[in-house]
Parts: sequence; C-alpha cells; structure tokens
Amino acid sequence: MSTGSAYNDDKGGSSSLGEPEYGHDPASGGIFSSDYKRHDDLKEMLDSNKDSLKLEAMKRIVAMIARGKNASDLFPAVVKNVACKNIEVKKLVYVYLVRYAEEQQDLALLSISTFQRGLKDPNQLIRASALRVLSSIRVTIIVPIMMLAIKEAASDMSPYVRKTAAHAIPKLYSLDPEQKDQLIEVIEKLLADKTTLVAGSVVMAFEEVCPERIDLIHKNYRKLCNLLIDVEEWGQVVIINMLTRYARTQFLNPNQNESLLGESAEKAFYGSDEEEGKEDKEEAAVLVKRKPYVMDPDHRLLLRNTKPLLQSRNAAVVMAVAQLYFHLAPKAEVGVIAKALVRLMRSHSEVQFVVLQNVATMSIKRRGMFEPYLKSFYIRSTDPTQIKVLKLEVLTNLANETNISTILREFQTYIKSMDKDFVAATIQAIGRCATNIGEVRDTCLNGLVQLLSNRDELVVAESVVVIKKLLQMQPAQHSDIIKHMAKLTDNIQVPMARASILWLIGEYCEHVPKIAPDVLRKMAKTFTNEEDIVKLQILNLAAKLYLTNLKQTKLLAQYVLNLAKYDQNYDIRDRARFIRQLIIPLDKGGILSKYAKKLFLALKPAPVLESPFKDRDHFQLGSLSHLLNAKAVGYQELPDWPEMAPDPSVRNVEVPEWTKCSSREKRKEKMEKPFYSDSEGESGPTESADSESEMASESESGSGSGSSNEESGSRSDSEDSNETGKEEKKTRKKVKKAVHESGDSEQSGDDEEEKKSQKKKKEHKPSSGSSSENEEESSTESSESESESESEESDADTKKKKKCPASKQVSKQPKPEKKEISLLDLDDFIPPASPQVTPVNNVVSNSLVTDLEGLSLTDSALSPTMISPNFGSVKMYNLLHRITGEGLSVEYCFSRQPFSPDPHMVAVQVQFSNNSETEVKNVRIEEMKLMSGMRIQSFPEIEVLAPGEAATVVMGIDFCDSTQAANFQLCTHTRSFFVSIQPPVGELMIPVFMSENEFKKEQGYLMGMNEISEKITLAEKSHIDYVVAQKVTSAANLSRVPCGSDKEFRFAAKTLSSGSLVLVTVITKEERTAQVTVNCEKMVIGTMLVKDILQAISH
Repeated sequence: MSTGSAYNDDKGGSSSLGEPEYGHDPASGGIFSSDYKRHDDLKEMLDSNKDSLKLEAMKRIVAMIARGKNASDLFPAVVKNVACKNIEVKKLVYVYLVRYAEEQQDLALLSISTFQRGLKDPNQLIRASALRVLSSIRVTIIVPIMMLAIKEAASDMSPYVRKTAAHAIPKLYSLDPEQKDQLIEVIEKLLADKTTLVAGSVVMAFEEVCPERIDLIHKNYRKLCNLLIDVEEWGQVVIINMLTRYARTQFLNPNQNESLLGESAEKAFYGSDEEEGKEDKEEAAVLVKRKPYVMDPDHRLLLRNTKPLLQSRNAAVVMAVAQLYFHLAPKAEVGVIAKALVRLMRSHSEVQFVVLQNVATMSIKRRGMFEPYLKSFYIRSTDPTQIKVLKLEVLTNLANETNISTILREFQTYIKSMDKDFVAATIQAIGRCATNIGEVRDTCLNGLVQLLSNRDELVVAESVVVIKKLLQMQPAQHSDIIKHMAKLTDNIQVPMARASILWLIGEYCEHVPKIAPDVLRKMAKTFTNEEDIVKLQILNLAAKLYLTNLKQTKLLAQYVLNLAKYDQNYDIRDRARFIRQLIIPLDKGGILSKYAKKLFLALKPAPVLESPFKDRDHFQLGSLSHLLNAKAVGYQELPDWPEMAPDPSVRNVEVPEWTKCSSREKRKEKMEKPFYSDSEGESGPTESADSESEMASESESGSGSGSSNEESGSRSDSEDSNETGKEEKKTRKKVKKAVHESGDSEQSGDDEEEKKSQKKKKEHKPSSGSSSENEEESSTESSESESESESEESDADTKKKKKCPASKQVSKQPKPEKKEISLLDLDDFIPPASPQVTPVNNVVSNSLVTDLEGLSLTDSALSPTMISPNFGSVKMYNLLHRITGEGLSVEYCFSRQPFSPDPHMVAVQVQFSNNSETEVKNVRIEEMKLMSGMRIQSFPEIEVLAPGEAATVVMGIDFCDSTQAANFQLCTHTRSFFVSIQPPVGELMIPVFMSENEFKKEQGYLMGMNEISEKITLAEKSHIDYVVAQKVTSAANLSRVPCGSDKEFRFAAKTLSSGSLVLVTVITKEERTAQVTVNCEKMVIGTMLVKDILQAISH
C-alpha cells in the first residue's frame, strides 16, 4: 500500500479499480485488512518542513475526530508540532491535544514546557488553548503549574483567556480539592470582571467550587443582574439558578401574608368555631402586627431583568426564568411564565417531557395560571406515551367544577386508544377527578362500571382497582356494583384486580351476605393456583367471613387455612398461622381472640388519590433532582426564606470620587469608550485597547485605582514597555535557563532604579521570569487594584478580610535593605550558575553569623544537642521478639548520630538481650537481601552473650533515600532469623544549619512541583511555640531555622544518601489551624514527610 494510495483512501475517494475502502470503519468489513500503515501518510506530512502539509494533515486529523474516529495513535506525531510557528497549525494541534491529553498523559507531560510558553503567546487563542490543554492533563504532579497558569490567565488582557481560566478552575478543583482557598481568590477576582464573556463561566466555577460562599456575590449582584441579558445562553442558565438560591437567602417571602391568610381560612373552614376561635384571634393579631410587605429594590431588579428572557430561543433559559419566577415572584406576577412554557410545548419531545414535569408541579399550587391554556394540554395521537401521561397529569390537576365535563369527554376518547399504558393512566385520572370533585363522583363511577364489560382485560383490571378506591367513600349506596364485581372473579385473571375484588367483598360482606360465602368457596378451589397477592386476600376474606358468618363459612375457612399452612411462600404461611391463632384460639391462649373483630372489621379511611407531583416542589424546578424526584449528586438545596431580611447594604458598591485630574480630556476619553469589548475574537493591538477599557470599568466599580494620575502612569509604563523590553532581552540572553525556572525575575545593575520606583507593584506581583513585559504590567495593575479593593472592603466590612496563603508569602522576594552586607545583596540579586541545590555544610556560614549578631535567641533551637534527642527518648522498634528468638530479644532505634565509617549511612543502634538460661554465641548478620543501591555496614560479631546480659551495637544502613525495608538474616550459633529494618522517612536525613535569607533563597528554587502543602487542625496545647517545634523535630531529624515571625516555624535538613535539601515550614493560624509546607526535589520524600509531620502535630 503506497503513500499516495493511502492519502487518496483517507480523503474518502475509492481507488481506480473500484475496490472497497478498508481500515476506516470497524463495521465496513475490513477486519482482516492490514491497516497498520493507514496513518503513515499523515505522520509523514506532520514530519515535513512545509507548514502547508502540516496544516492539511491537522485538518484531516481534526475531521477524523469530528466523525468520531480514533486518532490517538497519532499523538506522538502531533505533539511534536506543538512548538510550530504557524498559528493555524498550532491552533489545530491544541484542539487535538485537548481531546487526547487525558488519555496520553505521559506524552503530554513531556511537552508541558511548550504549553507554558504557549501561555505567553501574543495570540489570545493560543494562550487560551494552552491553558485548556494544561488543565486537561489529569495528573496531580502538575497542580502547582496549573494553579500558576490559572492565576496568570485570570489577569490576562483578553476576556477570552479569562473565560478559559474560569473553565479551568473546576477541573483543577476536581483534581485537587486542597487548592480550594487559592481558587476562591481567583473566583473572587473574576467575579469582579465587567465582561459578559466571563460572567457565565465564572459563576459556573463558583457553583462547582464554593456555592456556599454567598458573600462573594454581594458586591457583584447588581452587576450580574444588569449583564444577564447580554451573557451567552448557557451562562444565563447558570447565573439565573445561582441568583435564585441567592435571592432565597437575602430577601423576604413576597407571599408570606397570603400564605398565612390561606392557612387561617382553611382552619376556620374545617375546624369548629369553639375550638379554633382563640387561635384565629391570635393569628389575626399576628397579621395586624406584621408590617406590610415592601419588595426589596434588588429583588425587583432581578425579576425585572429576567422577564425579557422568557422570549429566549433557548428552552433552558426560559425554563430557568420560569423556575425563578415560581420560587421568587409574588403570586400575582407568576402568571407571566405560563405563556412561555406553553410555547415550549411545541418543541421536541425531550423538551416537552422536562417542561411538562415542571408544569405538573406548578399546576398543583398555581392552578389558575394554566387554566386559560387548557386545550394546549390535550393529547395528540402522535405524542409518545410519557408525554401523554404527563399531559393527563396536568389535565387532572387543572380539573374543577367548570371544566370537568370537557375534561371527562376528552378522557372518554382516550380510553379507546390502542396504547394500554395510556388507557390505564386515563382510568386512574378519572378516579382522581371523581375523588377531588364530589359532583361528578357518581358519573365517573357509572362510567367505570361500564368499562367492566370491556373486552380488554387490562382495562377491566384497572377499572376494578379504581372502583375499589371510589367505593370506599360510599359503600352502602353501591352494593349492586359490589355484586356485579363479584361475578367478574370467573373472568378476570389479572392478580391485582382479583385481589381488589376479594378485598371489597371481604370488607363489605354485610352488604352482600349471600354472595360472599360463595365467592370464598370458588376461591378455595383455585387457591393453590393463585398468585401470592390473591392468596393473601383469600385468607383475609376467610377470616372476615368466619367472624361474621360462622355457620356457613367455618369449615371453608379452616380448609383455606390448612391449604395456606403448607404453601411455598413463607409470608402466606405466617399469615395463616397468625389468623388461625387469632380467630380459632386454643384453650390455653386466646387473649387476642376477643379483639379479632376490632382488628379485622375496623372502619378503614377512604384512600386519598393524590398527584405524584404533590411534594416535588421542595426540589428546585428545572433541576435533575426534580426530574428524578431524588437528590442528585451535586444538587444544592433551595434555601428557606429568612424570617428577617438581611442587611441590604452589603450589595452597595462604593464608587470612588475623581481626585486631582491632570487632564479632563483624558477622563472624557475614558468615559466615552464603549462598555463591551470588540476584541473577543481578535488578537494583537486590539487586546490592549480592550484591557484599558476594562481597567477603566474596574475603577468605576470601586476597585480603588480610579485616579487619573495612576492611569496616566500606567499608560506611560505601557508606552515605555518596548524600550525596556529590548534592554531586558539583551540581559536575559546572558542569564541561564535555571533562573527562569526558579522564578527570579529581578535584574541586577541597570534595573535597580526602575525597581525602586515600582516597589509597591513588586510587592503584589508573583515573580515570573519568562513572561513578556506587557503582560507583567497588566498583571501588576490588576493585582494592585485587587489589593486596594480588598483594603476598601475590609474598612467597610471587617468580616470579609482575606489572608494571603502561605505559598504566596514564601515566594515573595525579600526587600533589599542598605544595612545588609554585600554578600547578602549578591545572594539576593545575582542568580546562581547551576539550577541544582547545593547541600549546605554543617558549619555556620558568615552570612548567618552576621544575621545572628543583633539577635537574642531565647530558645537554643540551633544547637545540635537540642535537636538530637537522648537514647531514652528515641522510639524503640522490635526487631526480634524473645519468643520467636527462643529467649533472644532484639530491639533497635535510630540514634540520629552520624555514622563515622560512612556519612551517607543511617546509624541504627541495636540492643541484644539474652532472656534464656543458656549462652547465645556468634551473633552476626548474613544473607543480606537488599534493594538495588542499598548497603549495610554490619556490626562486629558478638562472640558470647551470657544469660540475663544485654549488649548494644551500632550498624550503618544506606537506604538510598527510600523507605524500603532492609532485609537480612540474624544468625546465632544454633539458629538464623529473617528480620527487616524499615526506616521512617524522617530518619533518612541529617540537620542543616542555615540563615533565614538562605532558607528563602533555597526555597525559591524548590517551588512548583517540588512543594507539597497541607492544612491541619492542631490538637489542644499544640499551638504553643515550643510544642510545635518539639513535635516536628520528633517526627523528623530537622534543625530549626531562625524566623522573625511568631506564627511561622522553619526547619531544614538534607537527605543522607543524595544530599537533597529538605525545607519544612509550619505556619500557625487562627482557630488552632496550621499549614505545613515541605520543599524537596524528591517529591516522594516530601509527600511522606508531610503526612508524618501532620500526624505528629495533630496528636
């Protein structure tokens, strides 16, 4: 198969010989064809140097994906082109990667640096696609990279990229829920966005991550209401559902007074005047005291802005507005949704099904709303069965004295249908109408009796069941119907119908005293062949007739009970025993027999035929939970109305006054710029214009950056960015790649003056070495305005005060001070030549000495004697039990002392005790079974260990920075024992002394994937400083690093085998919570160490 022919075949054409096309569709019959080369032409095109061939190949691959064909085997060939310079090829490559990144995670991880570069691309579509691919790789190891990318994208100039960042937030949250606090900060920032493109996506992220954080919506409530009309359709659905829940917590019930009046009226109607008189007076007094309801302006704003969406072309939007009005609007205004819902019933059957489910629920409480549209619910012959049943439900709910004749005429027609399920549902609907409307009860009953002569057995059976329920209301007046139904026992074979007839005859046997015994005689003949439900009713009939007509039915009843005694079904056997003891008692027993008549012949209340949709309104309409009538995963309960209205001032947004405007013309230009951006689908210079208009809109909303001086300054910064960018490119060429990865974005020498002028911006800006200058300025401006807005919110409401997470505090660079010595200046500003972390010597450095000169340390945490505990306080582990060792017991511990023969080995102190009555000789180690790389330095052989004596030796083990057990044989002169020593991860390291600045510097190199952070609730008394330090050092062999903060503890060590640095930070917070962060290039050690420290602190 040549390349050219493969190319033609893949294009979809047939060959010149007219052969069928093989290897494309599994159902095409080409199962045995050799299709292993079917993508070779595409791979060759992707490997070519011509962009046109690559573009053609990518178009064909994306077309294959669109047709549902599997293109995953092309992943290696496609992922190589992710760095292609052609924008069109790059877009299609990202489309492919989004589809297959989750399946081919290992290959996608290899290109992660390319995706990170794509986040800095000048084209907004490439930036968004790169973030989309990055968030599609479901690997926990890249969570820090994803978090950093989302934070940068949230400050992007393009609203399309910010929208993509909002979409990535739920993906990251599902991958690592521990990132919730940081994601909430990003959501809070994006909620303040003025662009309609972002609004729906960020609300969706809010609903997925933190739906309980209603306080984030307060300041953005009015903005969301006003933007709602212009948001895309699916964004409208999400926002409306969220605002429905928000309004139920923030506003009063507009129908509260009406509901109270309705309840009091019902009580007055059903209850007696004497009993209910006092309660009526009390309720009337409550109504008088209650203030007249005045709708909150924000409540009215929501209703007013959602009403036009009832005319939307999207059925989901109309349904969302309908449920909002049903749950929030005053009773007089709910009627506007009826016409829109009826319009949706002309749509597809799937849409009809969902709409009718909700209409059925609404029509129970708001019947008058749909009465004008009664004919719209008439059933067509082309409707599916489920639609027919739902329309029947709605018609039954809408039935009243005025329209019942019309509805019953419709029902008569429906009974002639060929759809048996539909006919059964119609008969049940007739029964419900007869129950609810007393005037037509007799008419319905007569009509149902006529159906008993129907040829169809299912129709007759359903009629019997419904008649049984209706007869319970007036049994004395309808004894003829009971006689007529008794004759049907010979013909009807449906078990439920036979059981219903037998129950009726047994319950009202006094109305048919001659027929009832005969029916029991017939049933006794066929007892063994009946269904279980019928057998139970035969037993009940026998018991009732035995109690009321003993002469005629005594023998029959005993015969039936004997048959039931040996039935296969244990329920029937148990029922027979129970009834026999109750109605035919023995001489000794019979205590309950005198109450038998009361038990069997008690008056039963008539059944109430209710709609299955009666109690569904506690679920939010339009939700999956309402559709299924069961709580679905992720469903948010609709809150109850508050008793008292919460403070409405929380939704007020303070607009800052314009201060000291240097030029009014610039301000006018700002004000005259359009509200919506035109750059949603473009890139390049239009994005910067969009970002400027957005910054202006943010300043108008009260973000705190509204002064024109700051705006002019930011403009001048953006104008000068080209010149500074050129200078930076020159300097960046000289700096090695390691500096960019470590995050040192600060330059030395010529840029120091510029840094001092922008000191405030640097404090709020996360460092990123590979970002372009324009994006750095935009991110600093947005973060500055965000921080200022937070300070304003804290002045207005102290409850909303936010704290920076520990990871941000660690990543900040220390401010350069003039008092520090030149050595520290060099450490801070000059990047190191190699990216690898060099292990720090145990000798105290010069910089540490200078740092310690002015400090008075009360806690001698740095001295090695305090860190390495005594032998008595070290945890002992059992190596060989005295029973297993035949009197020889062996225990070991990790002494945390250096092992002098080899510094890379862990010193293990082993204690031998001879508990036997004989000597133990030649104690030694043999047959060491170790993992690759492990080594054991054995102890000298113990020649003799006398009875009752003990000996202590030290051995060295190189665990290779692993917690795998070291297995070996412990031998004596008579026996050998297989034993193993497994180290805790905290014993694989040795303390390292360093200064605070050195700690911060090394920690800066170990960010991202090398950082593991966890939160914990401290145990009682564990929040005291020395207790935290003691528990951490007991869990791991760490040394304390000096720190200026009372709430922060730092520890350092390095692994014995490889010398990898291990940095531990514990930050205590309010309410006995703490955050533990471990920075180590060996991620397995870091993860296990975090768990051990958490366990030590929590106990």
